[in-house]
Amino acid sequence: MRLSTRPLAALVAALALTAGLAITGTPAVARSDEAPAATEASDVSIAADTYTWKNARIDGGGFVPGIVFNRSEKNLAYARTDIGGAYRWDQAGKRWTPLLDWVDWDRWGWTGVVSLASDSADPDNVYAAVGTYTNSWDPTTGAVLRSSDRGASWKAATLPFKLGGNMPGRGMGERLAVDPNKNSVLYLGAPSGNGLWRSTDSGVTWSEVTAFPNPGNYAQDPTDTSGYGNDNQGIVWVTFDERSGSAGGATKDIYVGVADKQNTVYRSTDGGTTWSRIAGQPTGYLAHKGVLDSATGYLYLTLSDTGGPYDGGKGQIWRYDTGSGAWKDVSPVAEADTFYGFGGLSVDRQKPGTLMATAYSAWWPDTQIFRSTDSGATWTQAWDYTSYPDRSNRYTLDVSSVPWLSWGASPSPPETAPKLGWMTESLEIDPFDSDRMMYGTGATVYGTENLTAWDSGGGLRITPMVRGIEETAVNDLASPPSGAPLLSALGDIGGFRHTDLDAVPGMMFTSPNLDSTTSLDFAETSPGTVVRVGNSDTAPHIGFSTDNGANWFQGAEPSGVTGGGTVAAAADGSGFVWSPEGAGVHHTTGYGSSWTASTGIPAGATVESDRKNPKKFYGFAGGTFYVSTDGGATFTAKATGLPSEGNVRFQALPGTEGDIWLAGGSATGAYGLWRSTDSGATFTKAANVQQADSVGFGKAAPGASYQTVFVSAKIGGVRGIFRSTDAGANWTRINDDAHQWAWTGAAITGDPRVYGRVYVSTNGRGIQVGESSDTGGGGTDPGTDPGPDPGTDPGTEQPGSAACAVTYTVTNEWPGGFQADVTVTNTGDAAYDGWTLGWSFPGGQRISQMWNASYQQDGARVTATDAGWNGTVAPGSSAGFGFTGSWSGGNAEPSAFTLDGEVCTVG
Repeated sequence: MRLSTRPLAALVAALALTAGLAITGTPAVARSDEAPAATEASDVSIAADTYTWKNARIDGGGFVPGIVFNRSEKNLAYARTDIGGAYRWDQAGKRWTPLLDWVDWDRWGWTGVVSLASDSADPDNVYAAVGTYTNSWDPTTGAVLRSSDRGASWKAATLPFKLGGNMPGRGMGERLAVDPNKNSVLYLGAPSGNGLWRSTDSGVTWSEVTAFPNPGNYAQDPTDTSGYGNDNQGIVWVTFDERSGSAGGATKDIYVGVADKQNTVYRSTDGGTTWSRIAGQPTGYLAHKGVLDSATGYLYLTLSDTGGPYDGGKGQIWRYDTGSGAWKDVSPVAEADTFYGFGGLSVDRQKPGTLMATAYSAWWPDTQIFRSTDSGATWTQAWDYTSYPDRSNRYTLDVSSVPWLSWGASPSPPETAPKLGWMTESLEIDPFDSDRMMYGTGATVYGTENLTAWDSGGGLRITPMVRGIEETAVNDLASPPSGAPLLSALGDIGGFRHTDLDAVPGMMFTSPNLDSTTSLDFAETSPGTVVRVGNSDTAPHIGFSTDNGANWFQGAEPSGVTGGGTVAAAADGSGFVWSPEGAGVHHTTGYGSSWTASTGIPAGATVESDRKNPKKFYGFAGGTFYVSTDGGATFTAKATGLPSEGNVRFQALPGTEGDIWLAGGSATGAYGLWRSTDSGATFTKAANVQQADSVGFGKAAPGASYQTVFVSAKIGGVRGIFRSTDAGANWTRINDDAHQWAWTGAAITGDPRVYGRVYVSTNGRGIQVGESSDTGGGGTDPGTDPGPDPGTDPGTEQPGSAACAVTYTVTNEWPGGFQADVTVTNTGDAAYDGWTLGWSFPGGQRISQMWNASYQQDGARVTATDAGWNGTVAPGSSAGFGFTGSWSGGNAEPSAFTLDGEVCTVG
């Protein structure tokens, strides 16, 4: 089945904005090289409660257009996604670690990664070219992010143009490259006619290479006026010939790929001073990749008649002899027999002359992977026809770790389930291990660790190598009071029923299979009844379940439906109201065997149900709130003066009739959070919330009389995820600067069974699950409440020595601000049963956010207390936490620490 990645889910998010596993290691935080914007004064409790965050595991779910191995350090690899950030491979855990979760709301486009570069001269250095759209959908310009600690922290150099991590042609590359001989020199191929750019100071500043003669001219669809399909795809890859330089001196020979079918490869032989088109090159195609095998001197090109990653009907593979200047067509298939373009390309650095390539746009019956061990003279392929439609595979594909990759399909030959892939623009052979290969698809990362079995006739074993990558775009979330704790509506892969947040679900929603689920709901007092709607090329666009989403059946639909829209279930499951695309609002009783048009409400309205009265439904459109008291048959306009532009989302409080919270708006009009206690007749705006985009409810705090309210909002001048345990009178920010996930405005809900647990939607980083360490509701400001006495100030007295050693490291610093990590090591013979660390800042430092511990600060004095889950520390083991803060005058490190009042060794 075709997976329509991306631009739909991301585009919905982009227009709305004009849309796992616990993170291990140090959280990554980036700041631009300029001073950060000042935060508005606020009395909001920024970190009164310590939350831990993880993904609800799905494993993959989106397009991985790039995989990059470091050439000088074994097991160091990175992956990029089109809207979901970048990842680093963790060899010990055989999983990926996210690196861009710090990207904030205002710079959401920086989660689209158009290229990655890992520095072979200094493996600690990694670079990412970021930006999601080159047109008006993305409000910010692109940037090149640089890290000197493998992505744990970042600095940014903003560019004077946009980059397109989710634009056509995003599978080509890599557009960003580090000179292997002089690593202070980097090149970046730009889209939109902006040419070739260079940095000579390790990515701090960039300037155009004005001598480069061709900025490209190919656009996917020149007739598209949106700026998406008609954008010039520009400079698409940069490759160095490391043999033409020596350590410390700039590489002389540089090859550049251009989106120009008649002039697709250029070369410089003088370190980038002058450039020329290479004579004799193939024409009529775009070179998706250009990879040089330095052992043989051959430059290989994979070519397609389009830029991909979806399209491509013809292709070739060519080889250029950099010594003699001879070109040779080494295509594994005659051009006339191709119905696809070639994309993925890699050479085996351990076995000169061995290379692999992919037919990235072979959608049916399957993608194809080709391998040559004689520099392209002859090829074998991953599968062959025996007698059509039967085929013989060189591989076995085991998806038991991610079973939904079969899509629940049972296709007829020659198609198989699971498929070998689609959109296979990235394939990389490990430069240190000829047996390991990884390749990206439109849904996952596959890989093998016995690749050379291909050549000996043995069976190649392919499995998902995607754990840790969570790339889904989330449209809606629901947490019923019984049954599965989480139901999701996702772009591209439909959605899942999570019975275990830490396990990959067996299958996405099926019967019907929806390309993207846009809305779902359950009956509040009968949570076995669930309804979902979504987008599909053909009907149906709606499905029903009577067992809490475990099994589904297709529903009928009104005439004219073209898309999912929104749907609501009556509180007792007796009926449904649906506002689909292409047709007006309709209602039904039973399970939608027939639908009747509702009256009094405009087409396209957002609909929800009252969570107590099964006859009451609500709608919203154009600044007006609508109410039905007859099961959705008729609606009456009620409150007005609500946001008339921007996205608006609202929810009714479970168990209470007529209690409604509404979030949304836009910066150019009304924007915020409103509440109605009279079924939408009137609304009152929350004065302490500047902006809000989604709202949901969870279990009440112990002793609280009102359910916990969660919002994705701007409160006290700070953007984040907030919680209130007193009906909105006070708010606590529960995420931190290391966990922002860019745009989180589509959906949010608490868990009605677990106090403090919250599920947060993202647009490309899956479903984030927050767990609270607070059992009493929090609400105090840690900046003013001194809390328990942490013990004697280690800066003035000498208490007894404790069995502890402390390291304090400033990991990132910018004008007026910094990030630090603290590690506490148990040097004694007995385990810690909880810990409190104390210190005094020597300068004017002030903590603003902390993760993996809670804190209190009184003047210079700080105490940090374990987060509960990390309170037990065995002898010889360590616990770590981090924070961001401000400084004035100086940012000297503390010189002394106490653990439960006793002095620690400082290392």
